[in-house]
Amino acid sequence: MTGFQQVALVLLRTLVGWHFLYEGLYKLWAPAWSREGVPLAHWSAAGYLRGAASGPLADLFRWLGTSGLMPVIDRLMPIALVLVGLSLVLGLFTRLGAWGALGLLTIFYLSSIPTSGVHQAGAEGAYLLVNKNLVEAAAVLVLLGFDTGRIAGLDLLRERRSPMPVHAEGTTS
Repeated sequence: MTGFQQVALVLLRTLVGWHFLYEGLYKLWAPAWSREGVPLAHWSAAGYLRGAASGPLADLFRWLGTSGLMPVIDRLMPIALVLVGLSLVLGLFTRLGAWGALGLLTIFYLSSIPTSGVHQAGAEGAYLLVNKNLVEAAAVLVLLGFDTGRIAGLDLLRERRSPMPVHAEGTTS
């Protein structure tokens, strides 16, 4: 792999990680808001879940948005976003962070698959099947395919610090 390719992959990982990290931090520190603009005591995923419009899990997400599980979801989602973001930005436990990102992006995509093909209120553009969640998930698949933690990041330091395996002959590899 060329130096340019390595830099491009690490840059992609860092940008995806920053997106997750900032979204999580914003949700932890943001002023009250909701998807409908109704003030809440704190950030909540309830509006997003209740607004799930399409997709195979839309009914489940709408139910979750009104369920007693919301306090747990509201606490876990920003923490998950921050942990995934830190993992990718720092290149620490990178594969685990990428799998976490892929899982979250899959949930976000399945909550509201774009099927109308026209501009939707609250969206940046008009989407038909492909939206930013699906594009970012494809980017994360690239990161998983190239194991960018082995290119740059704290995973390299972890690898170097781990003891060398000893073979039966008493030599290290």
